[in-house]
Amino acid sequence: MGNNFKLWLREKLAEKCVKNLKKHSFDAHFVQDSKEALKLIMGMVSGYDTFGFGGSDTTRGLKIPDELIKMGKTVYDHNQEGLSPEDSYDYRRKQFSSDCFFCSANAISATGEIINVDGVGNRTNAMCFGPKKVIIVAGTNKVTHDLESAIKRIKEVTGPMRAKSLGMDTPCAKTGICDDCNVPMRICNITAILHRKPMMTDISVVLINEELGY
Repeated sequence: MGNNFKLWLREKLAEKCVKNLKKHSFDAHFVQDSKEALKLIMGMVSGYDTFGFGGSDTTRGLKIPDELIKMGKTVYDHNQEGLSPEDSYDYRRKQFSSDCFFCSANAISATGEIINVDGVGNRTNAMCFGPKKVIIVAGTNKVTHDLESAIKRIKEVTGPMRAKSLGMDTPCAKTGICDDCNVPMRICNITAILHRKPMMTDISVVLINEELGY
């Protein structure tokens, strides 16, 4: 019974988030599950030919790259198996000029801000300017009450979990606690906050009522 109330509370926060994202000129959607999200997303991208992916476990979990490849689309996913370091770097550069760029968010505030923290910067750059279309896909576990709590989530939850998943040699990957480190493999080098939709970038946000990603 308690889980029903948790779901209700999560939905209410997500509804507030989508309402405020729309106020900030984002094309925002709230769907109940991954299946519904995939159907919505595939309807958005039929007119595009080239796609970039910004290192998102969420979009891979939805099998979006696989679906696009089946459709004969060109996909630039720098985490694709078998890529050399040179090809991975080249794919990151091609993401900037792709027709459509996919990424998730490290956190989204219910007040309508989207926050991503990167080690390299290909995701934070491409989601702001370059591709004709940007689609940000996230589970409701990424939604927090405000910008301050969103940034706190990244430090306390996203950063350590992501560093651990990538096998990074960072303090947080060992202790689970952000140490604001200064090590070569630090993944928190660049912070991008979309307070409002960038002037020349068409951005859709698909918020899924599931726990997805980090």
